[in-house]
Amino acid sequence: MNEKERNEEIAISLFGELFMADQLARNRISKVLPKGMEISHFGVLNHLARLNDERTPAQLARSFHVTRGAMTNTLAKLEWAGHVHIRPDWDDARRKFVAISPAGRAARDAAVQSVAPLIAEVVGALGTDRVKALVPVLRELRTRLEDDS
Repeated sequence: MNEKERNEEIAISLFGELFMADQLARNRISKVLPKGMEISHFGVLNHLARLNDERTPAQLARSFHVTRGAMTNTLAKLEWAGHVHIRPDWDDARRKFVAISPAGRAARDAAVQSVAPLIAEVVGALGTDRVKALVPVLRELRTRLEDDS
């Protein structure tokens, strides 16, 4: 086997493991999220809470690499639940801004509390030092994939 074939085999193994880990993590996290909260809801609330600033639906769609329609659907559910406030752009009525509400921040905090023990258990089983070493590699992989999209 030449170097190119070995690299392709490693790449296929890496992405296979990433896809399976993603699926398993999503399934486990979905089971512990507060009733009615989906992973997409948690992701948007967590993002808005970390930014502590407004974003347009288009900006959120780009951040999550989803269509505007998918983000609009998620935002409609979050607004219905009272977790986000959506307001018009006062300068351009065609555009809207989204901000996390106090209820949304509380829901996000409850979700973090329900997810944290699960994640901590996995990190503990793998070893904190190994996970710390892995994070920069995964971050660089994500960045390279974002650059290619």
